[in-house]
Amino acid sequence: MNFKNFRFNVVMRILLIVASAVILISIISNDEFIISSIILTLLIIVQIASLVKYVERTNKRLTTFLESIRHSDFVTTFSDHGLGRSFDDLNHAFNEVINEFKKARAAKEEHFNYLQTVVQHISIGIIVFKQNGKVDIFNNAAKRLLGISSIRMITELEKIDKNLTETLRKMKAGDRNLIKVFVENELLQISVRATEFRMRGDDFILVSLQNIHSELEAKEMDSWQKLIRVLTHEIMNSITPIVSLSGTVKDILIDEETMLLKDEIDEDDVDSILGALNTIEKRSQGLLNFVQVYRNLTRIPKPNFRYIEIRELLDSVHALLEPKIKEQKIHCRINVVPKDLKVTADPDLVEQVIINLVINSIHAVKNIENPSIKILAITGPNRRVNISVADNGHGIKPDIMEKIFVPFFTSKKEGSGIGLSLSREIMRLHKGNITVKSKPGEETVFTLHF
Repeated sequence: MNFKNFRFNVVMRILLIVASAVILISIISNDEFIISSIILTLLIIVQIASLVKYVERTNKRLTTFLESIRHSDFVTTFSDHGLGRSFDDLNHAFNEVINEFKKARAAKEEHFNYLQTVVQHISIGIIVFKQNGKVDIFNNAAKRLLGISSIRMITELEKIDKNLTETLRKMKAGDRNLIKVFVENELLQISVRATEFRMRGDDFILVSLQNIHSELEAKEMDSWQKLIRVLTHEIMNSITPIVSLSGTVKDILIDEETMLLKDEIDEDDVDSILGALNTIEKRSQGLLNFVQVYRNLTRIPKPNFRYIEIRELLDSVHALLEPKIKEQKIHCRINVVPKDLKVTADPDLVEQVIINLVINSIHAVKNIENPSIKILAITGPNRRVNISVADNGHGIKPDIMEKIFVPFFTSKKEGSGIGLSLSREIMRLHKGNITVKSKPGEETVFTLHF
């Protein structure tokens, strides 16, 4: 017999059971064959059990296969000899699937090791923790930055700074913060950014930590140097003629030999003295105004936030500056998308910023053919409100682009140099910023990002 064929094997087993049953029926009524009947009955039971076991072998193989996948046990192999071609094909398919799972698992492990290597190699500290505070990733940069070898719970950071843990746990996706902590008696100014993601049914918070203390110090020093240069320039412009004219008045009034007041002073000398005093007064008043402007720059009121419609705000600015716009025959266009776009801000402070930008644009398009100013308010890709003021004026030269936000720096004869620096400070108080793009002779765009 060819028992390698599964169907033939099953048929033969059924025929044997049927034959045994027929024989049993024929002899069961004869008392002489009582023992034979019992033996034959047991034989039929064994044959049926053997057939069931034989047929269920496929289900057991399938169960073993699925359990192997469930428990990621890819060592198991499937092989049955002597059961026919259909079983050989089934075992081959099982083994192929197991091999593919092995490859997928190996690729997943390689990818995981790759990401782990990248995370541990980068110089920015990374901490990933669950909502319950359990830390999942704490890379080498974070260990060096915070001076800790390892942590299991985010609350363990309290031994560095009590507020550090609370700050990290309160952060949401997209939040940015600057934290000051002392590590081994060294002040660290850590820039923290957060994001959130979900994995394996758990919510995770990923925070990046970067010590920017040295960068802030360098930037602060650079800003101070720029400010000092501007202050020195403005003060020297006023002090130098005052000192010179004071010396001139002294020479006219005092005799150098006796160091006493001269007895006679002619009319020309009187006119010179009056002219010098007028100039001294004018320059002193200019210096006083300069100091007053500086005081105003450092005393911006705290914003009174309200939910405002941008269209109304821009229409108010346009109505205020319409006489100047018409005087220069400027084509001014305002576009708000969507029309009911709103923003949470202080309307008075924001209006002051937009007025400054529009006035700058009006000056920029002076003596330009077909002057135009475009004011556009839209929602950006990151769902933040952006308000831009664009003009086709002379533009900003590349060499002064980085200086335009420095207090008192101006390229205009009549300018005070505080408009843009004041605008930037107002936007900072709104947790936003102001950017500029310029192509000299083509277009300049100032954008407020809320």
